[in-house]
Amino acid sequence: GFTDILLERVMHGGANITGFQIVNNENPMRWVRLDEREFPEAKNAPLKYTSALTHDAILVIAEAFRYLRRQRVDVSRRGSAGDCLANPAVPWSQGIDIERALKMVQVQGMTGNIQFDTYGRRTNYTIDVYEMKVTGSRKAGYWNEYERFVPFSDQQISNDSASSENRTIVVTTILESPYVMYKKNHEQLEGNERYEGYCVDLAYEIAKHVRIKYKLSIVADGKYGARDPETKIWNGMVGELVYGTGQPNYLLEVISDVLPDDLPDEAVAAGAEAEVVRSDQAVRGDQASRPVIRGNQRADIAVAPLTITLVREEVIDFSKPFMSLGISIMIKKPQKSKPGVFSFLDPLAYEIWMCIVFAYIGVSVVLFLVSRFSPYEWHLEDNNEEPRDPQSPPDPPNEFGIFNSLWFSLGAFMQQGCDISPRSLSGRIVGGVWWFFTLIIISSYTANLAAFLTVERMVSPIESAEDLAKQTEIAYGTLDSGSTKEFFRRSKIAVYEKMWSYMKSAEPSVFTKTTADGVARVRKSKGKFAFLLESTMNEYIEQRKPCDTMKVGGNLDSKGYGVATPKGSALRTPVNLAVLKLSEQGILDKLKNKWWYDKGECGAKDSGSKDKTSALSLSNVAGVFYILVGGLGLAMMVALIEFCYKSRAESKRMKLTKNTQNFKPAPATNTQNYATYREGYNVYGTESVKI
Repeated sequence: GFTDILLERVMHGGANITGFQIVNNENPMRWVRLDEREFPEAKNAPLKYTSALTHDAILVIAEAFRYLRRQRVDVSRRGSAGDCLANPAVPWSQGIDIERALKMVQVQGMTGNIQFDTYGRRTNYTIDVYEMKVTGSRKAGYWNEYERFVPFSDQQISNDSASSENRTIVVTTILESPYVMYKKNHEQLEGNERYEGYCVDLAYEIAKHVRIKYKLSIVADGKYGARDPETKIWNGMVGELVYGTGQPNYLLEVISDVLPDDLPDEAVAAGAEAEVVRSDQAVRGDQASRPVIRGNQRADIAVAPLTITLVREEVIDFSKPFMSLGISIMIKKPQKSKPGVFSFLDPLAYEIWMCIVFAYIGVSVVLFLVSRFSPYEWHLEDNNEEPRDPQSPPDPPNEFGIFNSLWFSLGAFMQQGCDISPRSLSGRIVGGVWWFFTLIIISSYTANLAAFLTVERMVSPIESAEDLAKQTEIAYGTLDSGSTKEFFRRSKIAVYEKMWSYMKSAEPSVFTKTTADGVARVRKSKGKFAFLLESTMNEYIEQRKPCDTMKVGGNLDSKGYGVATPKGSALRTPVNLAVLKLSEQGILDKLKNKWWYDKGECGAKDSGSKDKTSALSLSNVAGVFYILVGGLGLAMMVALIEFCYKSRAESKRMKLTKNTQNFKPAPATNTQNYATYREGYNVYGTESVKI
């Protein structure tokens, strides 16, 4: 690299020397990461580019062979070694696998990002550009294949060369729960101690890893950062990072012809000052002078829930995402519907209950017909068998009449059985399939019954963005300045275009100045307003009292929050590495659990206590008791009707018998003679006749 060359001899010769440095000595990934037991002088040894490239080459080979091992590719097996002298050359069979694995490697080495294209050439890397001056060498900028050469200004170089430990870094952020909040006793505190929240802890962890002093500063206009479509001026935290004399590379040329006195409020809020400069076209007389906004830099870094977007990435730098999220829908939580009196019927749809009734009637009729047609279902009387009781009526020849068939089917469905059963094969087939049918139905019903009786369900009117787009009863909106509004404005998806068309023309306006205003509007609208915001904020508010909001549907997109720095800032690389380290150590997950769930006020999401979900109240099973009482009352009524009917019939029979006994006709004259004749006739063995 450039720093490996001894340039003292030509330093004062006045020659302009420019060189490249592929090893970033400010990167924490140094020889110090090696085991000092193997290389005790790792801290003090100068790192040459040849050593760094050798290290990275071995690292790439090791990663490639790890990949082959995971893919279970055996490169140690013996095979054809190939013939390089053949025409054409015969390649080594295992060499193709190794070449493919080498091209797929992507690691961070001593020389930065290591990655290869399909031709095996290194790509997506950055090298520093140095210049030789009389006072010594200095970093003039950097080069990569996408941005090409990006020069540094003198002011940047002086800022970068200054030790971060000797100055206080200004960290801009925004008041947004749970990211940044005032402590309850903040009036008695000073400095950073006045604040608490996720981003406050994150800024502390980053500063601890980067070893910098910092000061938290709340953004003046309370906005995240958006560009005005007319003036092209950035507001919010992005504006504080973009505009400033500390960053002269980033001048915003206002398209409209305005005077310096007519600066937009966004530029004034960012601490901007205007001066009229004449562009090359104006000098040639093509157009009038146009003001260029120059401002004083008010922040060195932004640690806030700032979404990484393309338009922001064009003017500022972002670290790796410290939190993943997406746009979600917030609505007012609907009232829980308690189980009704006949909620025990809910496990099965009403169509199924109707089908069961028809199946019950159908099976009973089929069983009746089968019993009539099958000869094995009839009871044939034995002529030699003496009757058990002369006064009792004879047994019916077939037990399965229509009423007995209905009773058998009902007993089987209720899993209680019956005192009669089919005797024929056809009747048993009917009974078997009916038993199997009832087994499946009863098992399915029982499995779903507990969930329907113990869980108080909520019926949500909205389940997705499509539901919002196709209705007009429920209004919906976003934050007035932020990435969510920009997402809908730029989206080319039909559903989101329709939603944006509604939002920008809605009266009154559905855009809110702050997230708190949007949440308050959701709570006061009685279910007539839905707020579109980041899923992380949605989940947090759902855990806050009065616990009357909820997230519905999935995320509309996928994005992340990142730590922002001005373009070309020396803090970019160390901050990025600090975020990656915090992610690998699990600290980011701990911070989210701390501020989202450990401090939650609504309990676990979508769950209740064990007692509430396992115990049934009387209202859950009241319908069963109603049916029981109704059945008992019906039985008593039928019994009373039967008693009255039988009593009336018995009264008529007794009255008829009494009248018969009171009537005694005179005996016939030949009755005694006839009886004597009969008795005498029987004496002779003649068969008697019963009279």
